Amino acid sequence: MRKYNRMLAGVVMSYLCFAIAFYVWFYQQQDVKDQRYKAEMNQVMQEFADKGDFFAMDMSEFAYIKQVTFLPQDETTDPESVAAFYQNQNGAHSSVQPLILNQEISGLVRFDYMVETKNQSILLAVEGMLFALFVLIIGLLVYIRMRILKPFHTLEEMPYELAKGHLTGELEENKNRYFGRFLWGISMLRDTLNDAKAKELALVRDKKLLLLSLSHDIKIPLSAIKLYAKALRENIYDTKEEQSHAAEQIETHAQEIENFVKEIINASSEDVVSIEVENSEFYLKDYMEKVREAYAPKCRIRMTEFSIGTFENRLLRGDMERAFEVMENLLENAFKYGDGVRIVIDFYEEDYCQVIRVFNSGKPVASTELPHLFDSFYRGSNVGSKQGNGLGLYISRQIMQKMEGDIFAERCDDGMNFCLVFRL
Repeated sequence: MRKYNRMLAGVVMSYLCFAIAFYVWFYQQQDVKDQRYKAEMNQVMQEFADKGDFFAMDMSEFAYIKQVTFLPQDETTDPESVAAFYQNQNGAHSSVQPLILNQEISGLVRFDYMVETKNQSILLAVEGMLFALFVLIIGLLVYIRMRILKPFHTLEEMPYELAKGHLTGELEENKNRYFGRFLWGISMLRDTLNDAKAKELALVRDKKLLLLSLSHDIKIPLSAIKLYAKALRENIYDTKEEQSHAAEQIETHAQEIENFVKEIINASSEDVVSIEVENSEFYLKDYMEKVREAYAPKCRIRMTEFSIGTFENRLLRGDMERAFEVMENLLENAFKYGDGVRIVIDFYEEDYCQVIRVFNSGKPVASTELPHLFDSFYRGSNVGSKQGNGLGLYISRQIMQKMEGDIFAERCDDGMNFCLVFRL
């Protein structure tokens, strides 16, 4: 804000300097024009001196001098002649100079002339336009300051507070048309983060309770296994039937422990992300146009061949925004893990479903890894040193299944196919 205030002050000072400079320049130009009639007077006097007497001159060739009147020296003592000589001529300006011939004053010469008056109207008009422009600019800058910069200045700390986890602050009601949607979005972001934090805490608490409960439950069959194993080691059971029963008990309790371990694994993998889908219907053409607009420029920059095959404009069931998120995951993975040579999207129908196949060239994953590509936190052997968390394909499958569709992967000799299945 300080820099903006300095800019406002700079605009005001610039206007004042320009207005004063224009005013001075205008009057200097007028003063130059005012001196031109003197040059014509000197020209006339020089011609009189050259001729040696006063004579009638054609005044049409002069721009400023309109009339020249001569009063001989011998008439300067006559009051009537002097009065007539000095009489004003229709408001014209006049100047009297002595006519000196042969080093003697032979009389007085009166020059009636017109000068260009200082055009105050032009000056006022120009200055008025400059002032109006100045008021408009200052008004616009002040409006920007009060309606845009100042409200934004009050909000600039909010993202930092949200990043620090301070989610309890309230946003003041503001009907500013420039920031209404922004404030609404910030408020929604705060509520979403607050809900996510609450869900995370509840999930952590539930998982801890589950793990404590399961660990307690595991102790019972584990103790039984240890007991039966000790009895078998010390030959407490005399008959084969008793030994066989002990072995069966060990197996039964081991199965209980295995079930508990499965529950722990399921509890650890559930609710990795919270995905909400609003199922409706959207056209395949609109979906592909959105994909083309987003990724055709990226592929041109990366020098990657990008093509979308022909298709019929089918009506697909699902959430278009979520479907685009799935496509984003696939194409970003193609950039990250493919060789960057070619990406092809083509289409076919199967069992009353629309299948969209996304191919990217590069090294395919191993066939043994194919069933695990859509598991949470799983990353294939072809990732190398590239950063990632192994959730992209997991999230994509969750989205497609919630849209009553599916996603699967296929290996190719020169790359990978990922197929999206939408219900028609």
